[in-house]
Amino acid sequence: MSDSNGPRPGREPGRERHRGAVTLRRQAITTSTADQRLLDSRGRGDWKTKDAWRALRILSEFVEGFDTLADLPPAVSVFGSARSMPDSPECRMAEALGGALARAGYAVITGGGPGVMEAANRGTSDAGGLSVGLGIELPFEQGLNDWVDLAIDFRYFFARKTMFVKYAQAFVVLPGGFGTLDELFEALTLVQTGKVTRFPVVLMGTDYWRGLLDWLRDTMAADGKIGPVDLELIFLTDDVDEAVRHIVAAEAALSAEQEAVREEAVARTEADQRAAAEQAELAERAELAERADRSAPGGEG
Repeated sequence: MSDSNGPRPGREPGRERHRGAVTLRRQAITTSTADQRLLDSRGRGDWKTKDAWRALRILSEFVEGFDTLADLPPAVSVFGSARSMPDSPECRMAEALGGALARAGYAVITGGGPGVMEAANRGTSDAGGLSVGLGIELPFEQGLNDWVDLAIDFRYFFARKTMFVKYAQAFVVLPGGFGTLDELFEALTLVQTGKVTRFPVVLMGTDYWRGLLDWLRDTMAADGKIGPVDLELIFLTDDVDEAVRHIVAAEAALSAEQEAVREEAVARTEADQRAAAEQAELAERAELAERADRSAPGGEG
């Protein structure tokens, strides 16, 4: 009889991949991702039979995200490289940033992975804030870091990216690679086109980002591809406290602006109501005067 307490041959612990609510391990792990299969135009024969079901799966990711994050307090999305070492300057900065944001009353949303994301989640958690991780299925599975309090695993990048924007009051972008740049320029595009309102975009790491900002100013703006005002959408700093102050000030300015709009709308409604009441009173007086004229001696009737 075999020893049931010992390890089974060929079943040693191995890597795992998260596909939404599903966890795959060992030989169950596939070589492609849901995003890849959705966007691969070579599989046209599958469209009629599989894409309708994919649409329902995509919808389910939005529903899950909206339902899970609906009660999230004010939050800031923090981005940066998964490849940064724990003792790197950007990781130390991210950890300090997470703590400062938590103390300012913000939850922190990251991609839930290692590197800068883990450092921001750790700083937030250590400071007693809510640490959120939005994971994604990747060919090279990273997994969610241990400092995430609230986690959602996504199959589709576009569903995940919606959650980063919808439930955040600002973006803070630390040194990173293609994924970080993707989130940065997505945020800038949404602000530039008015798809989101007064959304602060903070770059941290002046030495890292200086070359990009120089190119944006000296090449892109100089050639008229963006306007000078577009460069003002980016706030660059190395100071954690300055970054948090910028976010808090932007939120306060937006709140004041919205309150002014609300007060103006209320005042306009009250003025319209007064004008309508005055018009009704004048009409009533005119009708009473007309009745008096008709009932007077020699009047009509």
